[in-house]
Amino acid sequence: MSLANLGPSGFQPGAWRWLIERVWRLEHAFERSRAAAKPEDDTRIRIFFVMAFFGLCFVVLALGASASALFSGAGKGPGYLASTEGARGDLVDRDGRLLAVDLTHYALYVDPKEVWDKQEARRVLGKALPEVPAKRLDKVVFGDRRTFLLGGLTPEQKDAVFNLGLAGISFEPQGRRVYPLGETAAHLVGFVDSGGKGLAGAERALDKPIRSAAGEGGVATALSIDIRVQAALEDEVRKAALEFQPRGAVGVVTNVHTGEILGMASYPDFDPNKAGTATDDQKLNRAAGAVYEMGSTFKAFTVAIGLDTGVATPTSTFDAREPYKLGYRTIHDYHAAKAVLNLIEVFKHSSNIGTAKLAVGVGAQRLSQYFTNLGLTKPAKVELLESARPLTPRKWDEDAVASTSFGHGMNVTPLALAEAMGPLLNGGTRPPLTIRKLAPGVRPEGPRVLAEETSQQMLRIMRANVIPGEGGSGGKADVAGLSVGGKTGTGEKYDPAIKAYNHQRQVSSFAAVFPTEGPIEADRYFVLILLDEPKGNARTFGFSTGGWVAAPAAGKVIERIAPFLGVKRKTQIVTVANSTTNPGTGL
Repeated sequence: MSLANLGPSGFQPGAWRWLIERVWRLEHAFERSRAAAKPEDDTRIRIFFVMAFFGLCFVVLALGASASALFSGAGKGPGYLASTEGARGDLVDRDGRLLAVDLTHYALYVDPKEVWDKQEARRVLGKALPEVPAKRLDKVVFGDRRTFLLGGLTPEQKDAVFNLGLAGISFEPQGRRVYPLGETAAHLVGFVDSGGKGLAGAERALDKPIRSAAGEGGVATALSIDIRVQAALEDEVRKAALEFQPRGAVGVVTNVHTGEILGMASYPDFDPNKAGTATDDQKLNRAAGAVYEMGSTFKAFTVAIGLDTGVATPTSTFDAREPYKLGYRTIHDYHAAKAVLNLIEVFKHSSNIGTAKLAVGVGAQRLSQYFTNLGLTKPAKVELLESARPLTPRKWDEDAVASTSFGHGMNVTPLALAEAMGPLLNGGTRPPLTIRKLAPGVRPEGPRVLAEETSQQMLRIMRANVIPGEGGSGGKADVAGLSVGGKTGTGEKYDPAIKAYNHQRQVSSFAAVFPTEGPIEADRYFVLILLDEPKGNARTFGFSTGGWVAAPAAGKVIERIAPFLGVKRKTQIVTVANSTTNPGTGL
């Protein structure tokens, strides 16, 4: 192989040939100077040669480094973070507030061979690290090789241990996922395992893009939630849970036009920084992963279907003076109006009798198809992998039609209910729910489920149910100036022990919308509050129905989040009913 073929890339063979010839000439010059007995010339030539050689090497290295930096593509693509095992990009809310971040922590190691005084080291470490079991400390300090002792030390904790001045102590950096807001939005954000793999919530649902973002120059993944809305929602859900002591509670806030989840709460909650210490009950996302018989909130769907099919109009009447006998069963109203009710009154009084008669008029085939079109027969369309499948009737006979019309015999998740409410409130289309922030002005197209006129009628009917003093079941959710609408829900839970529905065990909820006024394309938001088996108290006259325990919480949430969402109050005169003398049904 010739010398010309050994040069770095970019050097032409002719250039190398020129360099070799110059070297040979210099060598011949040395020989001539010795022959002429001029040692001083020999020395000068050698010094010049050495300087020229090193100068040339420097130029070659500089050119090579510049070429690598400018043209090799280094720094493009995923880069270092992407190749780091377990590295994840930041998670932020829709306004850029930090929800999850990778921070460097440290693992503590002890090498017993380097420890001078093991007894003293054991005593000092035991005092400085009380969370480490004594047996573990003994095994590490009195062992015979370097061993891992404790991981996840913050820089401050690492410095504190280092400053103890113990020999044989060393540290190794390790990445760790940190959730700076603790319990806030824990079920939606989720958590990861020790290797950085998403296990729940957005961390699991968006695992691939979050990992990819780690190598894209610090690009954060923006979630749909507004942390201000989230904090207000969680606070009111927690207050209601502490007052009524349910088994669990849920809160959801969505934008009905975009499907964005602006807030999602599940009670009890947990700290994702300590997910390993949380119970399965705490980690259960009740909004996405638990199914409930939603009770009378389903009457909103039945009424909308009746209007959309033309089976009924707002002025259609239904005789609710006597219980409705249907085959082998008899349907009663919780607090019987014992009157002929028009459709709006059926909705306001939450009449099971009137709703069942409407559903029978619609028919099993059409009702079940509408439920499917609303998304109630499948898991909610959302990125969360926890989204649970509903429990639906095996056979759509008249009994199933009557039961599902008022929310019995069918179990769905709160998120599925939120998705299905969208068409009733946004003009009739069903965009999928999402936990990712959409670009401003983007409104995803969803399948059309209802006519726009049906949606407008439902906004008016739901508003009529909340206006104080009008006899509706949702009056306690009203907020002056915000035109709140909604529907109460109280679903009795089936008890296998008695093989019947248990009147003492209820799922109580309130499904709200605001503002109901304005054009159909105006910004509009859905709020759901649900309590699983709440207990009534003196303030509620012992009632634990949706109108008493969930509607007030929904109203408080709406009052708190309206400014964050840009919804302005309108001045109005409101007549407030005296709830202490007229407890009502609160269904």
